[in-house]
Amino acid sequence: MLNVCVVFGGTSSEHEVSLRSATSVLENMDKNKYNIMMLGITKSGRWLCYTGPVDMIVSGAWQNSAYTRPAIISPDRHQRGLYLYASEGGMPTSDQLRRRIITGASPFEEARLLPVDVVFPVLHGKFGEDGTIQGLFELAGIPYVGSDVLSSAACMDKAFTQAVLEHAGIKKTKMIALRYYDVIHMDETRRRLELELGYPMFVKPANAGSSVGVTKVKGPEELEDAFKCAFRHDRKIVVEQMVKGQEVECAVMGNDDPIASDVVGEIAPTHEFYDYEGKYLDDSTELYIPAHIPHETARKVRETAVKAYAAMGCRGLARVDFFVKENGDVVLNEVNTLPGFTSISMYAKLFIASGVSYAEVVDRLIAYALEPKSVAVED
Repeated sequence: MLNVCVVFGGTSSEHEVSLRSATSVLENMDKNKYNIMMLGITKSGRWLCYTGPVDMIVSGAWQNSAYTRPAIISPDRHQRGLYLYASEGGMPTSDQLRRRIITGASPFEEARLLPVDVVFPVLHGKFGEDGTIQGLFELAGIPYVGSDVLSSAACMDKAFTQAVLEHAGIKKTKMIALRYYDVIHMDETRRRLELELGYPMFVKPANAGSSVGVTKVKGPEELEDAFKCAFRHDRKIVVEQMVKGQEVECAVMGNDDPIASDVVGEIAPTHEFYDYEGKYLDDSTELYIPAHIPHETARKVRETAVKAYAAMGCRGLARVDFFVKENGDVVLNEVNTLPGFTSISMYAKLFIASGVSYAEVVDRLIAYALEPKSVAVED
């Protein structure tokens, strides 16, 4: 059986979303196929191997239970896996390491290695889907579910996503990227935004998901507070032109020959927009599967989703979000390389509606992770 390490939690503002997503993934993994290891990352950045009940994860109770031990993923390709520490102390302190080196003792004598065949990172936001933890997996030589370092980073950064997609000829929501320097010159920046985008507009952190730090700005008096909110989450922000239309989403999976879900879903938020609360904390948002759009429009959404997936260099999975305007135009909003996997999330629901069960989605993603990234070419 494969040794699969599911990583959840993280230090980003989307920590709680990750706990919900990981719970759903773990509940749908076939224990007859996989030896499952659970590696949780607390909000403060502690790495803990968790062996307790899955239902303790969502509440956060897992991290303070007797079921945890300090653990790290080894970056050493000759020791591929999870180092599990016997004591609560975890990694030795610098003084302890120094004493052990002087005495000739192994610095890792308290740890044992648990081999890992594949990692399933169920992490959202910074340090989870922005290429950072993917870099660790690459160093370790451990296959992992999802896109590589570059694709993850490019999809996470909304400004980079726009540049790549525009180059690929894919219509994207119009946006302007700003640094803190631009906000210092507030009058000039405000005039530019009003001229090029107009009200209402959306102010967002450039590197964040789940609508964290997003504000819908209806007039100039709201801009400064919106900037402050977005800058709390990132040093770069983007301001997007509002697109009037239906919000639809398409799920994509695969590597070299990706496929889109047969069904496209529609989001009908009851809040000002599809915000964090509407996504995860209440049941106010209506999800329509299939979306209330013509068949030909759905086909265009699916084709554009696969084209964007390929242009961004995605692997494994992504959820691609669009606006469908009244005239039928399809405008891409975002590409999410590690979309929500909660019980109410659209990604799995779209494939389930397409005839692929949640458990089979998990199986396919693990299989894609194990596919080689290089191609053997005969001389």
